[in-house]
This record gives sequence, C-alpha cells and structure tokens, in this order.
Amino acid sequence: MCCSGFLKMMMFIFNGGIFVAGATILGLGVWVKVDSGSLLGILENVADAQSGLSMLSSVSYLLIAVGAVLLVIGFLGCCGAVRESRCMLLTFFSIVLIIFIIEVAGAVVLLVFRGFAEDLLRSLEEEVGTNIEQNYGKDDSVTSIWDATMEELKCCGYKNYTDFDGSPFNTAQGGNVYPATCCNSTSSMDTCSERDAQISAVDGCFHRLLQLIEDNAVIIAAVALGIVALEIAAMVVSMVLYKDIGNKA
Repeated sequence: MCCSGFLKMMMFIFNGGIFVAGATILGLGVWVKVDSGSLLGILENVADAQSGLSMLSSVSYLLIAVGAVLLVIGFLGCCGAVRESRCMLLTFFSIVLIIFIIEVAGAVVLLVFRGFAEDLLRSLEEEVGTNIEQNYGKDDSVTSIWDATMEELKCCGYKNYTDFDGSPFNTAQGGNVYPATCCNSTSSMDTCSERDAQISAVDGCFHRLLQLIEDNAVIIAAVALGIVALEIAAMVVSMVLYKDIGNKA
C-alpha cells in the first residue's frame, strides 16, 4: 500500500512537470504566432515563394500542438493514477512513447535547422535589402514592421545602416538621415545622421535574429532534455502502477 501511494505521488510529480512544460511550450507558440512585429513577417512578404520561410512560419503551430498534447498527457497521467485505471495508464504510456520517439527525431531536426537558419537568412540578404531601399518610408506597412523589429531587437537594417541608403525615407530628408534605432547614445533625436550611425555601429537585424534563433535553440534543447527525462520516468512508473493494479485485480 505504501509502495502504491509512493508511485502515485511520483506520477503526480512527473506529470506535473510535463503539464508545466506543456503550458510553457503552448505559451511560447501563442507568443510566436501573435508577434506581428517579428522579422519573419517581413521575410514572408519579401520571399513568400521559398519553402524555407513557410517552414519557419509553421513553427508556432508546431509549438502550440506539442504544448497542447503535453497538457493532455499530464492530465491523463494524473487521472489514471488517482482512479487506478489500467486503460488510462496504458493509453498514457502509449502516447508518451509516441511523443518520445517524435522528440528524438525533432532533436535531430533542430540540430540541422541551426545551420539551415543561417544559410536561409544569408540567402535573403539581397532581397531584403532591395525591399528596404524601395519601400521603407513609402509603404506604411513595411515601415512600421521594420520600425517594430528594429526597436524590439535593438538592430539597424538587415546588414547595417547602409541598407537605408537611397530609400524613400533617406532621400526625402537629404540623404543623410537614418532611423533612430541606427544610433544609440550618440543621438537623442528621432533620427540620426550618417556620422552618428557610423559611430554607433549598431548590429544589423540579421545578426540579432540569428543570435535569437541560436539562443532559443539552446533553451528549447534544454527544456526538451528535461521533458524527455520526465517522460522516461513517467513511463516506467506508469507501467509499474499498471502491473500493480493488475495484481490487485
């Protein structure tokens, strides 16, 4: 009886961790989906024919789906332990096993994706630069998205401030004015001059976005390892409980 109570407690702990992890991933997926200021929105407008971008835009749906499944798994495991339902425990074990296999495959894809992301972003350099030169300061949608992106990532242009050379925003003000985000403490104005932009040397959004992807990849990998450990432990405990309940019957 004591052993059974201990196993139930362990199931609560393991599935509580899975439930929290699922809620975190679900929240991350929702955040990625509703983040209208993301640079990915610009990239989709510039090169929507490239399959790589469609894969990037579907990441939010994948995170939401995985988070929702983990929430269901955590709830199912707790209920199966409390009600001592062999059917629920077996269902729990089967689902977790399938998720475990998918996660192993996903870890391999993530490692490949880190290199793919840099190649993809570099390949878009010319197109994004052309988009800025033709539309920044003329197209309100493009301008607002770029302003929000540069403000959020603390960056300037795609490569650097020179991306704005010849843009409607730049030429309308004499060719020596750049967005305020292209300057740091060297300027307190809403815009900055070419000299201030050179001195500030603010990184381009390409470098900041790549760093963001790499940092998040490490975080996601760490969270995934924790989830895998919880899932393995939960599968072992669920099978022990399954067998124990069967012996009682």
